Amino acid sequence: MQTDNDIYQDIRPYNDDEVSGAIERLINDKEFINAILNYRFPQLSGVLGWVLTPLIKRFLIKKWSNVKTVADVQRQVAKYMHATIDHSCDGVTHTGLDKLDPKQSYLFVSNHRDIAMDPAMVNWCLFNNGFDTVRIAIGDNLLKKPCATELMRLNKSFIVKRSAKAPREMLKALGLLSSYISHSLETGNSIWIAQKEGRAKDGNDKTDPAILKMFFMEGRARKTAFPDFMKQLNIVPVSISYENDPCDIAKAKELYQKQTQGTYEKGEFEDIESIIQGIVGHKRRIHVSFGDVIRDDFETPEALAEEIDRQITQNYKLFPANYIAADMTDTSVTDAEKTRFQEKMVDLPVGVIDILKTMYATPALKKQL
Repeated sequence: MQTDNDIYQDIRPYNDDEVSGAIERLINDKEFINAILNYRFPQLSGVLGWVLTPLIKRFLIKKWSNVKTVADVQRQVAKYMHATIDHSCDGVTHTGLDKLDPKQSYLFVSNHRDIAMDPAMVNWCLFNNGFDTVRIAIGDNLLKKPCATELMRLNKSFIVKRSAKAPREMLKALGLLSSYISHSLETGNSIWIAQKEGRAKDGNDKTDPAILKMFFMEGRARKTAFPDFMKQLNIVPVSISYENDPCDIAKAKELYQKQTQGTYEKGEFEDIESIIQGIVGHKRRIHVSFGDVIRDDFETPEALAEEIDRQITQNYKLFPANYIAADMTDTSVTDAEKTRFQEKMVDLPVGVIDILKTMYATPALKKQL
């Protein structure tokens, strides 16, 4: 419920008593219904959209009639994720959860390869092992449509206001974000956040110290030393490894255009298209590795970022494509795997192929350092 003293109301996920209202707004959102029509009935949406629209609304009303709380939403999402995993990958494995306490809240700082699937995979592993799901940091650049905002805030997402440009406005937004993250952890709610803004499209997972400086803004406000405050956050580095990235060629083409032309103009709905492709595209195997809670003293954001990077690199699971791209020998690499990887590069320009190979090779090469 929104109250006068709810300082986080503009960025936080919905509470239980806001779920029904959000669902009602979604069902009555024309763009949301049209998106379902175009996805489920692309051949009929134009001609028979006026007939299908009320049917879809009635279906959603019935389907979501018992969804009253945040926990109910999470159970619905889990069912959807089960179907998605069955159709789009060859299994999900995980390591490291045995070292964590289901009753404790953690700040999961994760590498970032896929907009939607990264936090979804972390949540899938947590949900199936008796942990509460996380609150998810999401940039406001992904919330251009009201229905997107409703869906994300229903799914325990909180908003990172990247669109703030004026220095004072930006400082205020970052301070509120830092305070909200600390508040969440102190009230028993774990957080997922990417190690840097934007996906690691080149395959090089690297923590931006600016993220850690943002965490510490609340510590500075409390006059707590950096090492002491950061230890209180229970930071856990997370490595998410996809055997196949459904968006890999699109990423490589983007990087190639930046490399050759200096700029890349993103389409209006490109992020949404990447989300859809990341969800429905085939990923083969997925592995999620939960690292060790960071307990040591790190005096600077840069030193702490190095430790997060060390764990993410060390815990990254390599698949045959990584070894093939890096021209490394491994028993998991078969002739069939080599052929599969070569087929990925058919008809691509040489420059794009080089970037694609680098994308898959980098995790393997970094492990050797």
